[in-house]
Amino acid sequence: MPDQRAHDQWRFLLALARADPTLGVGFWIVLVLRGLLPALFAIVMGQLIGAIERGDPLAPPLVQVGVVFVLLQVLGPIHRAMSANLGSKMATWLYDQLATTCVKPPGMAHLENPRLKSDLTMARDFDLGITMPPLAIGMDFIASGLVEMVGGLASAAVLFGYSAWAPPLLAGAWLATHFLLKESAVWRDRNTEEVREAQLHADYAYRLAVDAPAAKELRLFGLPNWVVERFSTRRRRLHDLRWAATRLRERSVISSLVLVLGANGIVFWSMGADAMNGSLLLGELVTYASSAVGASMVAFGGLSFALDGAAETFGATTRLEAAMAPVGELPSGGAPAAGMPSRDLRFRDVTFTYPTAEYPVLQGFDLTIPAGSSLAIVGQNGAGKTTVAKLLCRLYDPDRGAIEADGTDIKDLDLASWRSRLTAVFQDFIRLELPLRDNVAPGGAPDEAVMAALAQAGATGLAELDTILARGYEGGTELSGGQWQRVALARALCAVHMGAGVVLLDEPTAQLDVRGEAEIFDRILEATQGLTTILVSHRFSTVRHADRICVLEQGRVMELGTHDELIARQGRYCEMFELQASRFAEGGDDPQPEQTDVLS
Repeated sequence: MPDQRAHDQWRFLLALARADPTLGVGFWIVLVLRGLLPALFAIVMGQLIGAIERGDPLAPPLVQVGVVFVLLQVLGPIHRAMSANLGSKMATWLYDQLATTCVKPPGMAHLENPRLKSDLTMARDFDLGITMPPLAIGMDFIASGLVEMVGGLASAAVLFGYSAWAPPLLAGAWLATHFLLKESAVWRDRNTEEVREAQLHADYAYRLAVDAPAAKELRLFGLPNWVVERFSTRRRRLHDLRWAATRLRERSVISSLVLVLGANGIVFWSMGADAMNGSLLLGELVTYASSAVGASMVAFGGLSFALDGAAETFGATTRLEAAMAPVGELPSGGAPAAGMPSRDLRFRDVTFTYPTAEYPVLQGFDLTIPAGSSLAIVGQNGAGKTTVAKLLCRLYDPDRGAIEADGTDIKDLDLASWRSRLTAVFQDFIRLELPLRDNVAPGGAPDEAVMAALAQAGATGLAELDTILARGYEGGTELSGGQWQRVALARALCAVHMGAGVVLLDEPTAQLDVRGEAEIFDRILEATQGLTTILVSHRFSTVRHADRICVLEQGRVMELGTHDELIARQGRYCEMFELQASRFAEGGDDPQPEQTDVLS
């Protein structure tokens, strides 16, 4: 762990120039100058004392002392400003790297891999000030530590003018404290499994308290105090673990004191003896004594909690770059997908297991969907309904078997070309804080196509095309859940206008009532006539409109047919249909999803 931390620290420091080359180079130049100035000040002060002692003119040494003194006072604030700007640039650069790392792989397995979760959480939240100062602040701590290290080494180097043995003895003693006190190194055990688990619990409780989605339930069920107590308890546990990892060890402290006091005693006793016998002049004594004191900065310079945290974040980000790419990689074939599917889509003996699951969610899954037809998929939670859509979109590849379009494995098709043939509305669809136009057509489309899609989704009159769909922006507006679902449907229908041939709808209208959902699905079937449409829904009033209905259980097709055919079989579909119909009749209105969600 210490070797890896030191490696990450060096890599972080060397990467500063990549965030902003000009500012990065300037940062290092000023840092070195600040580090050299204390040693230079000791030299010019010695020259001034020597001039007084010899009776020489005082103007030249006074000017030198004044220049060095002014530089000591001026360079500090300048360097702090440079550090703050460079910290902001570095944070931006790291976030850019993380964003690229996350979105670049064509698949999504890397975002759901539990082995990458710790690094991803650390890299994502590092500059929020939760576990370490933001880099705009932390870079000043880092710079101060490095200035002290350079200053200590420069002061030790001045001592070579006194004797060859003094610098190694004094600087070596101060440097040895880094190793003698290695048990107290900052955040030595920060990345252990125990610390990561404590961090995870603390972050979760914090987000419960500050994020909007949980706000209603917290207040309704009287949980604010519980959340605060949970957060404070988890944070206290985290701090206790870190303190246990950073405590000073008594034996190391005593050893360091003995070594440092002994080395300093030898050096200062020697200087005093030389001054007494006249072999060391007063001006020289001032220079070398000041340098001997300045050498102590070696013990406190270089490493700091801010550098340790920044290096750990840098290490996590760069590790993710190397680890995510192969996990999320999907090979792309070279065949074009234009016009597909013209005959059918087929799942042939498909088996698939998620990285976090012990058992396959699909196992020996076989299904043929004729091109231009509509298919509804129903089944219990975990049956694999959404997985079918993800595999068809090639967000994952099957563990075994194949998905074919017109007899061609979609893995042999150009990935971008195949995805251009698909459009989808997932239950957790994206809500962009952008104008309505960009929400409907993120990739761009003529306004005529956007307006037509909004009309087909029953979303006309929601807002002007240039209105930002977020209340936090000037002139922005907020939509209800049902309105957002219509915008998401319009996005899919706009893609149809732009050439998509397969439409996937995964619980797209969950926040609409039964009549609203039936109306929307009728609109979709009309707008996608002649295209292949796949619908996942728990409401039979909707799925019965599809050409065929597929019942999934335990990752396999249990029943397949039209609504009337499946009712006539008196099988699983009929059982679930009658159960929902009876609840609907008892309620007298559209039952709530938590009452009727027997299928999803």
